[in-house]
Amino acid sequence: MKNNKKPTPVNIPIEKLHPFEGHPYKVLDDNEMNMLVESIQQHGILSPIIVRPIESGTNEYEIISGHRRLHAVEKAGISEVPALIYALDRNTAVIAVVDSNLHREHTLPSEKAFAYKMKMEALNQQGNRTDLTLSQVATKTDTAAEIGKQWGESRDQVFRYIRLTELIPQLLQMVDEKRIALTPAVELSYLTKEEQAALFETIESEQCTPSLSQAQQMKKLSGEGQLAMDTIFGILTAEKPNQKEQIKFKVDDLRKLFPKNYTTQQIEKTIMRLILDWQQKRERNKNDRDAR
Repeated sequence: MKNNKKPTPVNIPIEKLHPFEGHPYKVLDDNEMNMLVESIQQHGILSPIIVRPIESGTNEYEIISGHRRLHAVEKAGISEVPALIYALDRNTAVIAVVDSNLHREHTLPSEKAFAYKMKMEALNQQGNRTDLTLSQVATKTDTAAEIGKQWGESRDQVFRYIRLTELIPQLLQMVDEKRIALTPAVELSYLTKEEQAALFETIESEQCTPSLSQAQQMKKLSGEGQLAMDTIFGILTAEKPNQKEQIKFKVDDLRKLFPKNYTTQQIEKTIMRLILDWQQKRERNKNDRDAR
C-alpha cells in the first residue's frame, strides 16, 4: 500500500468490520490469542488495524490487516477498534492482505497455499501475467519467482504449495498437522475429489499415511482411470521398506571381532557364511533327532 499521505486512525464499531473475503490465514483461539486479549484489556490496541471501504457503499469495511486483533477485541468485550482506512481495489487489497502476513512466525502449509494462489491471481489481474500455470519454465515476468523471493521460497516451491489448494479439506488438514508431508501431498492433489475422499477414509480406518512412492503410484493410476477403493487400500496397507523389521550392528563393534585388515565386505561375507554354517548344523541336528 503506497500512499503519499498516511490516514488518521478512526474508531470503527466492530459490527461494521468484516473479514477479508477469502482470507487465507486462520484465526485460532490458542495461547497466543489469550495473551493478545490480555494485552488489549490492559493496554488497549497499540497498533490500528487496516481496512478498506466495502465497495457496495454501505459504510462498512473489510479488514486488510488485523483479523487476530479484531477477534481479540471481540473477546475482550470492546465495541470499537481504531483503524486506518485505505481506498483499495480488490486486487491491490489481496496483495496487501498476503504481504501483511509475510513475517508471521508460524504459517501453516494451507495458509501459504491459498495466500500464494490469491496473490498470483491478483497480480495476474493487475498485469495480465501469463505464467500462472504450473509451468516449469521461468518467464521474464515470473510471478512465482517474485512471490518466492519475498517468502524465501523457490518458484517451484511456490507452485507446490499452490497445488495443495486442490486437496479436499480433510487431507489438507493432515498436511497442516504434519501427518502427510508436502511432497506426497502434492502428488495426491492430482487425484479426483472422489479418490481423495476414498483415500482419507482408508487413512482413517487403517491409521496409516501414504509415502511419496505410494502417492506417486496412486497419482499414476488415477491418471489412467484405474484408482478404485480396493486399489487404494492395497497400496496404502502394503508394507513400506522402512517398516520392515531390521537388525543392526555397529561396524566398530564388529571390527573388534575380525582381523584388522578385513574390509567391510569381507566382514559381511564372513558373517553370512557363519550364519549359513550355523543354520546347516541346526538342520543336521534336527534330522538326526528325527531319525532316532
